[in-house]
Amino acid sequence: MAKTNRESGPFVRWVRRHSPSREELARNRLIRPFASRVMHSYLWRFNRRSVPRGAALGMVVGILVMVPGIQMIASALLALPFRANIPVAAAVTFTSNPITTPFIIIGAIFVGNEVFGLEADPAHFQTLVERQAGVSEWFAWFATDAAPAMLGGLLVIAVISAVIAYLLADWFWRYRVARRWKRRHAGGEDGGKP
Repeated sequence: MAKTNRESGPFVRWVRRHSPSREELARNRLIRPFASRVMHSYLWRFNRRSVPRGAALGMVVGILVMVPGIQMIASALLALPFRANIPVAAAVTFTSNPITTPFIIIGAIFVGNEVFGLEADPAHFQTLVERQAGVSEWFAWFATDAAPAMLGGLLVIAVISAVIAYLLADWFWRYRVARRWKRRHAGGEDGGKP
């Protein structure tokens, strides 16, 4: 028997509310050529393997892509080879949004400087944003150590975040299943419904 929205946990309800539906993705013109594969039911089921994969994939795509509409499409297409849960992957991409993106970029520059021995100035990024700098100023800044530091830092942050997201989703899934089994077992002993 299928669970109603009320019976599912808060995480599953949040993912369903913030992720595109199968029908919305099927109508997307960029997904349409792959629709038969993307709409496969195993990519939409919530299970112990696909949910952590979806969380990790969504984190990588969210941090590396940072373009809201493209993030969901990329996470849906990349879910195919990784057999990841599409709704979870799409929802996790929202970790990078207009509020968090500046912090992610500054963090990436700092990490890129530390890991790769570069000397990009993260404060200059903030100055360019505040001044609403033109394209030529942004390109001039990227021509320094900024681009390698930012890209390298983003890659490091994406990988570490993906590992953490995978482990947290796996732990959450195991915790949720253990809690259900405990409730079911307790209900059976007390004469309640198993």
